[in-house]
Amino acid sequence: MGVLFDECADRRDSPRVHLDRPFDIAPQGGTCYEAPDLAVLVRQAAGWLAAAGAGRGDRVAIVKENHWDYDLLACAAIRLGAVPAQLSAQLPPDSVELLLKRLEPAVLVSTSAVLGAAGAQGTDLVAFARSTVVLDGDDPGAAVPGTASLSELHGQDAPAPRRRDGDAPLVINHTSGTTGVPKLVVHSARTIVGELARFEAMPLPKIGVGRDDTVLNANSFAHGRTFCWTGVVMSMAPRELVVLGDQDPDRADPLLRAHPPTIVEALPSTYVRFRPLTDRLDNPFRRTRLFISTYDAVHPPTIRAYLGATARRGPVWMQGWGQTETGPLTFRFHTRRSLHDSPGCGKTRDVGRPVPFKTRLRVVDPDTFEPVRRGRPGLVLARTAARCQDYAGESGRWAAKRHGDWWNTGDIGMRTRTGSVLLLDREVDRVPELSCLETEDVLEDRLPVAQECVVLGRPDAPPLPVVVTVDGRLSGAAWRRATRGLPPMQEPVALTWDRVPRTGTGKVRRLELLEQLTGSTDTAGSGRWT
Repeated sequence: MGVLFDECADRRDSPRVHLDRPFDIAPQGGTCYEAPDLAVLVRQAAGWLAAAGAGRGDRVAIVKENHWDYDLLACAAIRLGAVPAQLSAQLPPDSVELLLKRLEPAVLVSTSAVLGAAGAQGTDLVAFARSTVVLDGDDPGAAVPGTASLSELHGQDAPAPRRRDGDAPLVINHTSGTTGVPKLVVHSARTIVGELARFEAMPLPKIGVGRDDTVLNANSFAHGRTFCWTGVVMSMAPRELVVLGDQDPDRADPLLRAHPPTIVEALPSTYVRFRPLTDRLDNPFRRTRLFISTYDAVHPPTIRAYLGATARRGPVWMQGWGQTETGPLTFRFHTRRSLHDSPGCGKTRDVGRPVPFKTRLRVVDPDTFEPVRRGRPGLVLARTAARCQDYAGESGRWAAKRHGDWWNTGDIGMRTRTGSVLLLDREVDRVPELSCLETEDVLEDRLPVAQECVVLGRPDAPPLPVVVTVDGRLSGAAWRRATRGLPPMQEPVALTWDRVPRTGTGKVRRLELLEQLTGSTDTAGSGRWT
């Protein structure tokens, strides 16, 4: 990964890259790049990091606004032999502080806005690294005491690329953090490149990246999924890449219409927010043949909207289920026909079969860890060569989730008669009376006004449903129709999108939302494997 862009620059078929805004590491560089330009940026960044004190084996923490240059900075650190740790700026400052304490980075890369927002809440992030680089520190009024700006580091040539053992730590990414402070997941070149990226780069029919494709990624670029994607998509060399860091559909629309994608990968929350674009006359998804979703399931009404928006014959929605610690574990495909007239059937909770030749799954009793029969719910364990090496600063927590060669996902699910996996809930969120996740599917199918539905389990009361709407309103009649035949729940709470606490990947912070609404974080699950 340290020389990825150099190698792509030597090829004549590398993609042209279109950005929704300039990189934070090159604010004057514009929004259109070729591979040689990106290679120059990575080499320059490696020089900055070396001048700031990063060297072989050091950790480089990156906390900044969402953009693809997270991965360019990671590649620059890897070029030096250092280990990048990509942390989302959407994490609460106290969480970032704790993660930095666990990392003990030699260099912190950030921006004045991120450092200022943390300082306003009493957290001095600069204190947790030997040196700090502020990407916008050259702007008037953006200087931060005790930090270095890019102009102060400019001019040092990047050292020659430094190789490392394939099992040495390569990159650190954190989990989503829906239930508290996220874990710091350590991957090696063998696990994240050799096992994950190399498999994904296989030229598979229907779902592979072709030379004529325009690939869109609208993601959280602090997470391990995009680090892996960067290696894959640059090596596959489609015609164009379109990169969106902003989640506002109106700002994204002009770029998408100028470069209509044939392959789309986005956060589940981004698909929800961009859904109104599918109704426009010149909708930007008219050429899309493949939609990809990871992190979390997307509810059926949203999938139908996108598959119905494209003019391509036989478009496919590929849904992957996995974790930062393991990479993809299962996948399945949805088509217009498979989702036709299927309200409330939980089709998106059926996450498919294990990845062939790569993963094995078993479902066990949460108390005894003995296997359960197919069709019975239990704790899902996974076996994969792509499993992460450790949790940085929490090795004991990592060891507690390892059972020999098996990894405890912390998810409750069941194997169906066909061998696929039906997810029911996270163990910490489960309630005896119903599957929160499947109930959310049913509610979204029955409530056209809902942007999102969240069902929160409680230990001493019926589940608490939260319905996200554009204006934060929900009629009682609509709710009564939607819940006909469902298990008892409390009266719903209607909120607007911005009032729901979320992770950097757009997932709902369920415990924080539960505390916000009830004053308690108690759940029916044990939370032992979060």
